[in-house]
Amino acid sequence: MENITVIIMLLFGVAFLSLISKKYNFPIPIVLVLCGVIISVIPGLPVIALSPEVVFIVFLPPLLYHAAWYTSWSDFKQTIRPITLAAVGLVLFTTVAVAVAAHMLIDDISWPLAFLLGAIVSPPDAVSATSITKGLGLHPRLIAILEGESLVNDASGLVAYKYALTAITAGNFVLWQAGLNFVIMSVLGIAIGLGVGYIMSFIHKKFVCDEVIEATLTLLTPFASYLIAEHFEASGVLAVVATGLFLSARSGTIFTHESRIMTGTIWSVLTNILNGLIFILIGLQLRQIIEGIGDYSGWSLFIWGASVSIVVILVRFLWVIPATLLPRYISKKIRLQEEFDFRNMIVFGWSGMRGVVSMAAALALPLMMNETEAFPLRNLIIYLVFCVILSTLVIQGLTLPWLIKKLKIEKYSIIAEEYEIRNIIVSQTITHIEDNFSLLNDDLLHNIKSKYEVKFNRLQKTELPANFFGKGNIMGGEIFNDFTKLQIDLLNVERNKLESMHKSGSVNEEIFRKIEKELDLEETRLWMEMYEE
Repeated sequence: MENITVIIMLLFGVAFLSLISKKYNFPIPIVLVLCGVIISVIPGLPVIALSPEVVFIVFLPPLLYHAAWYTSWSDFKQTIRPITLAAVGLVLFTTVAVAVAAHMLIDDISWPLAFLLGAIVSPPDAVSATSITKGLGLHPRLIAILEGESLVNDASGLVAYKYALTAITAGNFVLWQAGLNFVIMSVLGIAIGLGVGYIMSFIHKKFVCDEVIEATLTLLTPFASYLIAEHFEASGVLAVVATGLFLSARSGTIFTHESRIMTGTIWSVLTNILNGLIFILIGLQLRQIIEGIGDYSGWSLFIWGASVSIVVILVRFLWVIPATLLPRYISKKIRLQEEFDFRNMIVFGWSGMRGVVSMAAALALPLMMNETEAFPLRNLIIYLVFCVILSTLVIQGLTLPWLIKKLKIEKYSIIAEEYEIRNIIVSQTITHIEDNFSLLNDDLLHNIKSKYEVKFNRLQKTELPANFFGKGNIMGGEIFNDFTKLQIDLLNVERNKLESMHKSGSVNEEIFRKIEKELDLEETRLWMEMYEE
């Protein structure tokens, strides 16, 4: 009970620091890793460790599912070549490079252990990539590649991790068998994931009519996909990713609007807690881990941690440059269809932050090889993984905005694109009203049409495509936002009146909750409608 109390209090602390980071626009993944460091030096805290077998099941399915859910399938298909090169080729290249460096630097580390370390630190983290690049104005294609890479490379990295772990615990490893098993596990994992996705989409569409049940099912789905795949010795990671991509692409037709709002909120809360919890656990174990590697000198540990981190960073550039330029040199079609800017290549190379997946993989290392023999160098491997996460998140994460500024990359504005899409949707809706509702009562037709005409007229006043950056003048977007803020202010007037009636007991509780929810949804819609950079 005492340990649970400590974790809950630390979660409160992490949540408070996350609030501060949000207020001052400081990347949350960096806050989390620094929290881990701070927790490790607080005296008197207990050492709390989940069972290694439990770590993967608790953390990986929901985190990977959430990342897959917010990955655009359309963008994923369009950028499949660079994603595959980075998510498979770069992961394996990084695994080998880190293994070679670790084996050369550290006398005690065997080749299987070195490859295990390389597999753990090889995949960049999806949460870190999206959190740190958000709001930097990067081109959507580059964002799509970063997100797609971070999603798929978790699968390839964790499969490599599994084989390295098998080589250590079982003591045998045959390359051609591993390659064949990799293909079989991957194909079977994807097939099971798609099968689970199809079954769940059928259930959501045909049977579920309650948003609470629907939200509950979405929370259970990634665990079901992962456990079924693992039962059949397939890739549970790829199964979860496939299920997430399948259901996400169909979420508009299989979920109700209430379910989408509820599940989106629940998943945001859950992933935030899981991300905080994993770094709390490493913080609570870090002191014991440092004590476990006390036989090594502090200078040696610093050199090893710094060297492995540098290799991880440099290898990404060594791979990215030829992987970007060679396809363009070979294929004329690629040169014609894909714009090239060397600055984006540099940004991509500097965006390889490691995070929660690597940390979970490290904590999932078994404590014992067998009943009598401890897992070799477990504490040292976890320490090196934490060094890589700390180095990449803090050094690369904090300097990425500065790098983009120095490269003078023109900030891509998604606002103009949003403006065009809103225009098309509203115009098409007005056309549909004119073509199909002409026989309606005149007053009803006028009222419904005027609603969309007002919205269309407001959009025309934005002038975003012609005068997006303002050039010293007031942007039309500000006019649009001012109008939207005025509506929000009026909603608050309604809400205050409703609250006063509720306090006086002059409104039924059921009616109060219904109108309150209506106002909340309307305010959510208006805030979503605002033009923001």
